Amino acid sequence: MSSLRHYVRQGGTTMVQPAACGRYRKTSRIRSLFLHQFASSRKLRKTELSLFAVRQKDDEPLKEYLQRFNAAALEVPAATQEVKASAFSQGLLDGDFFKSLAKKPVAKFDALLARAAKYINMEEAQAAKKETRGEKRKEIKEETPSKKPRVDLRERKPLSKE
Repeated sequence: MSSLRHYVRQGGTTMVQPAACGRYRKTSRIRSLFLHQFASSRKLRKTELSLFAVRQKDDEPLKEYLQRFNAAALEVPAATQEVKASAFSQGLLDGDFFKSLAKKPVAKFDALLARAAKYINMEEAQAAKKETRGEKRKEIKEETPSKKPRVDLRERKPLSKE
């Protein structure tokens, strides 16, 4: 035993005999079981088809939909310009921009972004106009004197004839 200790101190191995072949098979089996167990928690890469699942929500401005779509498109680096343009168009709600794309389709996503910028500006201008109209109406209501209170005719006494 002392010779074994001396051998280990000199940098040798502690194994007295080679490992049995069955041990390697067990470790590969454990490895495959481990991978199988945690494969479901592994983050899967998104495909181009996942872009078609991104849809514009009701009452969602075009700008917000475009931001969500771009975030999803960044997760799919293999997506081509054509696929992005098609997926974006498919996810749009029926509106002015969708009708414009239906009349004059675009093949590339970059061209679609340029057209979308114009419609985003239009939507923001319309929203600002509605907001200022609402404020003006509110100011007008506050400035106008309220109508005379209604008089209940049932409480009125009839005029006497004298």
